[in-house]
Amino acid sequence: MGRIVLAATPIGNVGDASARLIELLGTSDIVAAEDTRRLHRLVTALGVEVTGRVISYHEHNEVAKTGELLDHVRAGKTILMVSDAGMPAVSDPGFRLVEGAVAAGLTVTAVPGPSAVLTALALSGLPTDRFCFEGFLPRKSGDRNSRLADLADERRTMVFFEAPHRLEVMLRALHERFGADRRVAVCRELTKTYEEVIRGTLRELLEWAENNEVRGEIAVVVGGAPEQEPGKPEDHVAAVNELISQGIRLKEAVAAVADDARVSKRELYSAVLAAR
Repeated sequence: MGRIVLAATPIGNVGDASARLIELLGTSDIVAAEDTRRLHRLVTALGVEVTGRVISYHEHNEVAKTGELLDHVRAGKTILMVSDAGMPAVSDPGFRLVEGAVAAGLTVTAVPGPSAVLTALALSGLPTDRFCFEGFLPRKSGDRNSRLADLADERRTMVFFEAPHRLEVMLRALHERFGADRRVAVCRELTKTYEEVIRGTLRELLEWAENNEVRGEIAVVVGGAPEQEPGKPEDHVAAVNELISQGIRLKEAVAAVADDARVSKRELYSAVLAAR
């Protein structure tokens, strides 16, 4: 039985290519590449000769091509999956191939390596103990605002990708939804000659984007929402009474509101009784 190998490729500096990636590029039966032209430039820079068959595999044909690739694995072939930069399947083609292989009981493994997400996170100066990756925000303003509304209370550090010509629009949307003082880092051209990380508040970075022509590949790291003060139990009596008016018993209403507001159930219960 063959196998699928997801291999991370350099995100900017070709010197970051791993020894395992170089070996597999030269020995795999099939190389499934997001962009065959980018693959050609990579192997030329690495001095590697690809002896296997090269197949174009990208977001526009992965549905049609996945079955064919899985058949090759069943026939005993080793398929190397590479995207333009970083790890396949992470905001890049590859997920459908892994999903199909898992469903079919086929072997999938990975060759770790460069990651724009982790590099940006590490350089951001923002908390790294808990984070989430949100990819690209929707282009349409309504969809973008809806997504940001869902993330408004996200406590974890968030990592986004964005195109340079849409960065100002994105930062303005973040500024409006998260507030001017939320900490953020814009990471540009990571690992490349003109790598740059701009850190500050959303107010400061929006002003920077408005006054500069931004180029290159962009990752945006945003600090999580600050912890909200729980407030006093008396502040939540009205919410309990609203639930009671809907037919919910006092005890259950107090428990629901106390959990949501992060206040003591006992103190809230007493406050409700005292207000009667």
